[in-house]
Amino acid sequence: MTIPPLRIAHRGMPRRERENTLPSFAAALAAGADGIELDVHATADGVVVVHHDPHVAGGAAIAHTKWRELRQAAADRGVEIPTLAAVCQLVVDAAELFVEIKGTNIERAVVAVLAEHRGPSAIHSFDHATIRRLSQLDRGLRLGLLFEERVPDVAALLEANGAQDAWPHYSVTDRKLVDAVHVAGGRVIAWTVNDRRDVGRLTALGVDGLCTDDVSLVGTP
Repeated sequence: MTIPPLRIAHRGMPRRERENTLPSFAAALAAGADGIELDVHATADGVVVVHHDPHVAGGAAIAHTKWRELRQAAADRGVEIPTLAAVCQLVVDAAELFVEIKGTNIERAVVAVLAEHRGPSAIHSFDHATIRRLSQLDRGLRLGLLFEERVPDVAALLEANGAQDAWPHYSVTDRKLVDAVHVAGGRVIAWTVNDRRDVGRLTALGVDGLCTDDVSLVGTP
């Protein structure tokens, strides 16, 4: 029996609500998402916030702005920036939380928030050094590596960085990659999958998750 892949909402449901916002995550949960994927940075006073870019609408730099000031700067531009803690409170255990670290040297702050989260969670990043540091910080964390080009030995890459999940771009996801990760005991989560033909191909390959802008596109497991 083939196990359907997890339906992971990419930054919520950006085709319905602004990405990386509480309404977007709520819409994804309502649509039946098995997982929520989001991006995080940290403010100057250490508050972990959910936002894709390091700046707010080309304005305040998140890393150099205190949370109270950042929230006001975002509101002035009509932008909602939730904290990671607020998203945890929304999601609880309704879906797995997949946290992409984008900010620099914020690993400990992210781990501290997730330690209070009552549902399942995992952390991933394009910055493989960040993931390697996290693996040394806490062997119990579920960690993943993002990449968009073909990797000669994906199992070795995961092992070298203490990761269990491979996050390849959907275009470089093939049978060899999926089999290698599964033999190593890991998961393959392809991103960002927004075409039904790709959904079918990747499901047939046996990927463990599909990260998408539209959960309804992936279908009901």
